[in-house]
Amino acid sequence: MSVFVDTSALYALLVRTEEDHDIVVDAFSGLLKAHRRLVSTNYVLLETCALLQHRFGLAAVRDFENRLVPLLGVHWVDEGLHRRALERLFSTDRRGLSLVDSVSFVLMEAEGIQEALALDQDFEDQGFQVIPTRRGER
Repeated sequence: MSVFVDTSALYALLVRTEEDHDIVVDAFSGLLKAHRRLVSTNYVLLETCALLQHRFGLAAVRDFENRLVPLLGVHWVDEGLHRRALERLFSTDRRGLSLVDSVSFVLMEAEGIQEALALDQDFEDQGFQVIPTRRGER
């Protein structure tokens, strides 16, 4: 079974000073050891690169691209997926929900992916199982 990987988890995985770094590292390592297929989108990669470049510079982006991206199956968003995600975003009518997340949800539903490596509450709100379990839920 595939697991979707979100920006929130990628960022926490890469930045040691993030509060959830250790639990995301453990969850990511566990998924790799279990030979779970890790899936993301080019939109998530773009969002992660933008955060890393803005906060840490291009060396962090290069490290991400060279060391972590090769472990992911990247789904390249086409016009159809983009438009379906926009429709979902508009119908949801929530300012705090991003187009990147909407693309993720539409892709996950289309591919039958039920789990996400994510720290973003929106994944749970949309009915997906989130890995890792929140600290208070352990």
